[in-house]
Amino acid sequence: MAPWAGTELSALNPLRTLWLALAAAFLLTLLLQLLPPGLLPSCALFQDLIRYGKTKSGGPPRPALCRVFDVPKRYFSHFYIISVLWNGFLLWCLTQSLFLGAPFPNWLHSLLRILGATQFRGGELALSAFLVLVFLWLHSFRRLFECFYVSVFSNAVIHVVQYCFGLVYYVLVGLTVLSQVPLDGRNGVVIHCNHRIPFGDWFEYVSSPNYLAELMIYISMAVTFGFHNLTWWLVVTYVFFNQALSAFLSHKFYKSKFVSYPRHRKAFLPFLF
Repeated sequence: MAPWAGTELSALNPLRTLWLALAAAFLLTLLLQLLPPGLLPSCALFQDLIRYGKTKSGGPPRPALCRVFDVPKRYFSHFYIISVLWNGFLLWCLTQSLFLGAPFPNWLHSLLRILGATQFRGGELALSAFLVLVFLWLHSFRRLFECFYVSVFSNAVIHVVQYCFGLVYYVLVGLTVLSQVPLDGRNGVVIHCNHRIPFGDWFEYVSSPNYLAELMIYISMAVTFGFHNLTWWLVVTYVFFNQALSAFLSHKFYKSKFVSYPRHRKAFLPFLF
């Protein structure tokens, strides 16, 4: 086991413990479902809790008592309403802290400390958390839109425990993202966003893999349009030079700021430029 892995496992906080327990519970459930039918747990409540929608109607017979706790599957939309509101609030708090220096609300700062946020020390995590929260909010907004205007719900149902779990999940996942942000132990202000030399994955080859990924996205779009679509290839050409310029300037910045910056690392294209 790598040294960092041992460190990570030994630093279990409430959030890590909770996610580890949930992962273990669902792994165990999956393994049980892989057993031969005769060995599967016969407990009606257990089967009712792990099934929903079509899998619930296609499962073993359900006792009348279980049907008392049915909730319409269309209530899935409630999950995304909660997520849009709650994670939108967390995103607003983080934006205020990152860009205006405003502290988190005292109750939120205390909650994050209880969950283990204070152990993280890395300015680069603040902007990463900001981006992840943005993506999470956009994803939730898209799913809410689909629930209202795209999805066609049948009379399928879910268990009320599954419903409550879904509500709590989107609150918990937003807090998990925010807990990755390094906080001032006194007032909940993000400590810093200092630049550091990144290592690993694409960073071993180029200084700005995000710009390279952007180019690859546009190239994939060009391939989707067809290799003979001149208009889009002109767009790709523009993106290439635009991203190459940004990558080159970032590369110069890193080299000027860090005397130990890796000499083999290129700015934009691995081994070339």
